[in-house]
Amino acid sequence: MQFSAAQIALIISGTVEGNPDVSVASFGKIEEAKAGQLAFLANPKYEDHLYTTDASIIIINEALVLKQPVAASLIRVPDAYSAFATLLDKYQQIKTQQLTGIQEPAHINATAKLGENVFIGAFVYIGEKAVIGNGVKIFPNTFIGNNVVIGDNTIIHAGVKIYHDCVLGKNVSVHAGTVIGSDGFGYAPQADGSLKKVPQIGNVVIEDYVEIGANTTIDRATIGSTLIKAGAKLDNLLQIAHNVEVGNNSVIAAQSGVSGSTKIGKNVMIGGQVGIVGHIQIADGSKINAQSGVSKSMKLPNTAVTGSPAYDYTAALRSQAISRNLPELEKRVKELENLVKALTEKK
Repeated sequence: MQFSAAQIALIISGTVEGNPDVSVASFGKIEEAKAGQLAFLANPKYEDHLYTTDASIIIINEALVLKQPVAASLIRVPDAYSAFATLLDKYQQIKTQQLTGIQEPAHINATAKLGENVFIGAFVYIGEKAVIGNGVKIFPNTFIGNNVVIGDNTIIHAGVKIYHDCVLGKNVSVHAGTVIGSDGFGYAPQADGSLKKVPQIGNVVIEDYVEIGANTTIDRATIGSTLIKAGAKLDNLLQIAHNVEVGNNSVIAAQSGVSGSTKIGKNVMIGGQVGIVGHIQIADGSKINAQSGVSKSMKLPNTAVTGSPAYDYTAALRSQAISRNLPELEKRVKELENLVKALTEKK
């Protein structure tokens, strides 16, 4: 597929500087791009490459003042990074929209309902009364359980497992190896010391425009629903426990775990390898630094924490600064002690 600078500018609402008819067929990093490729510049540290790259088209911020002439055609936009993301998304949509039909072998229960323009890869299993929306793409070796509902234009990558009764909204993306709707971790201690399993009869509900990374697990609720709200972005290798709620447009980075019944607000940012205990609340706009351990509710919106146990981010930085100076402080204390001792002996 080839696109001209004028066509690309139309897609991302940009303004062309240079030849609007020059075309590209692929993408490249600005420091490596070749003729016939499109690049972008958002980070000022890469600006020097703007004047030496062989890229044919470059997306730049409209506020950027050029230091010297540029050979490529430029497309100016308010935010080059966001515009490039929009363009990549459009490119990916065009590629995936071309996938339609049902590969063999695949098992689709007679009671399942398939929308229009779906793609079902080889070795996919779709259970009883499952509902698959229009434009859904399900890649090979995927399991879709009984009564699962998948909304329009959702993409399910290879090897995903979605257990019975779970619901996915529109324009959701689930990456390879993820498991949605496995049992929550619930056991009742018995008098004899054994553990009795508590049946997990709820489900998982994933709203529109959610993206879930590879090899993430989201447990079904004991009763009710584990809920991932619209716009949330979950990274690879996460554990989301039963009855957890993740708010709108919240982001959780890789290798983090959220224990049961915790409620995470909207626009929350959680770094990698964070552990969050169960039955607490994380307020809207909270920021949790990587490798933090959150053991109590964060009730005040738009606050940041770090450490294990996690506490106020700014206070933590001050403590770290003091701890780095401890050897010098110890030396000064010893000097003062020696001085006091000498003065005492003179008396």
